[in-house]
Amino acid sequence: MATTDRQATTLALAHALSAAERGLAVIPLSRTKLPALRSPHRDDPTAPPCHGECGRFGHGVYDATTDPRRIRELFAAAPWATGYGIACGLPPHHLIGIDLDTKSGTDSSAALRELALRHLFTIPPTVVVLTPSGGRHLWLTGPPDVAVPNSAGRLAPGIDIRGAGGYLVGPGSRTDHGTYTTAPGTARFPPAPCPATLLRLLLPPPRPTTTIQPGGTPHGQGLVHFVLAAHEGQRNTRLFWAACRAYENGLAPDLLPSLIEAALGTGLTEREARATIASAARLTGHGRP
Repeated sequence: MATTDRQATTLALAHALSAAERGLAVIPLSRTKLPALRSPHRDDPTAPPCHGECGRFGHGVYDATTDPRRIRELFAAAPWATGYGIACGLPPHHLIGIDLDTKSGTDSSAALRELALRHLFTIPPTVVVLTPSGGRHLWLTGPPDVAVPNSAGRLAPGIDIRGAGGYLVGPGSRTDHGTYTTAPGTARFPPAPCPATLLRLLLPPPRPTTTIQPGGTPHGQGLVHFVLAAHEGQRNTRLFWAACRAYENGLAPDLLPSLIEAALGTGLTEREARATIASAARLTGHGRP
């Protein structure tokens, strides 16, 4: 092995041990950003699913650990490793990674800002990792009883989510395309809690419901009141948010006329209201309303 590769492995191990001290479970990665150790069951097509119960290395993110001795053993078994992965969804942080990609040809940072504006949330100060391709990884934490799934482009084009069963490439890792680094000024932050509204967007849509609240008031009436309470400057944002919730909860067919009427009552034109609802339909995967 070349001296530079040995140095990269030594640095990766040092970074991995440092991350483990902060409660982040890690695994060694190769220069391709994939787990450095191959599955011990790769040559046995009849082997039952194994997440490390066999006691051997090579189970990807299921090998992730905060135990320094175990980490050293993992890296000793993969002396070609030049990076490390940080497992998401595990205690104590229950890490969620927001991967703002640049390779899709879209402005993923602008897409996240638009989502934040329309859904009324802000990303708090948190760890930000810069990727060699110019992208960014935002580190957030989730509640212990919620498993955020991995997804690619579901939240918005160019935005991938690393959740339970996934991992983030740790800062200091060297890959074929360069080194992952922590953005200046963010290393001092702990991973920030994921805003509740964003967390709801990251979870699978709930099953459609037409629940009637006590007193016979339709569940969607609260969304109508939310739109009616909009002040100037909030009207499109509130209507968009309410329409998204209506689509996600299967209420849109019955509720859209009331939402449009409420929007007209706040001062929007019918054309503006329908355009906003059409945007909500596209974002939630329902095409044209």
